[in-house]
Amino acid sequence: MIMERGKIGFVTGLTAEARWLRNAGFMVGIGGGTPLGAERAAEKLVREGAQGLISFGLAGGIQPGLVPGSILVPPAVTEAHSIYPADYRLSQFLGGALGKPIYAGKRVAASVHDKELIYNRHGPCGIDLESGAVARVARRHGIPFAVLRAVADPADFVLPPAALVGLKEDGAVNLPAILRSLLRHPRQLPALLELAGHAKAARAALLARLKKLPERTF
Repeated sequence: MIMERGKIGFVTGLTAEARWLRNAGFMVGIGGGTPLGAERAAEKLVREGAQGLISFGLAGGIQPGLVPGSILVPPAVTEAHSIYPADYRLSQFLGGALGKPIYAGKRVAASVHDKELIYNRHGPCGIDLESGAVARVARRHGIPFAVLRAVADPADFVLPPAALVGLKEDGAVNLPAILRSLLRHPRQLPALLELAGHAKAARAALLARLKKLPERTF
């Protein structure tokens, strides 16, 4: 099957990322960073005619040594009892699958201990909350899927509390919730600023990869 660029549906968490993808000519669904939101976004894209699905955005680093901005095009998505192999052609379109699978989390891996447990049990490169839902929807409808993510918080970084409340369901940044968290826990500010720098590097890497994607259909 020949897949047109405009028939590839990207599921992403943030409205800012969605703007990049629309400008690049792709179909886009915003999942808001949750499994349920990603499933709804992916189902909507399929109803609108998407011929393939891609989970796109930031990821937590699980594999030691991955720095902020490391691009992940994993060969598969793993869950506790399931493995979803990524489509070869879609992965090649994204730059080629490499390395370890990505883990489909149900919640954010905030501490170093959480990340170590996941790595020791499942051995993934990273974790995100949307790729599992995208993979399940793709399997349900018999269409290909792949993943394009960039590491924001590396394996040895502890996420500050404000990072866990910073996103609305529509993919917009929840600034009031972040400020309330800072008022309750002001000592997290240095970690939050460091995370902002990590996320900036990750988004720059994603945008650079988007600009390199081929214009041709495949």
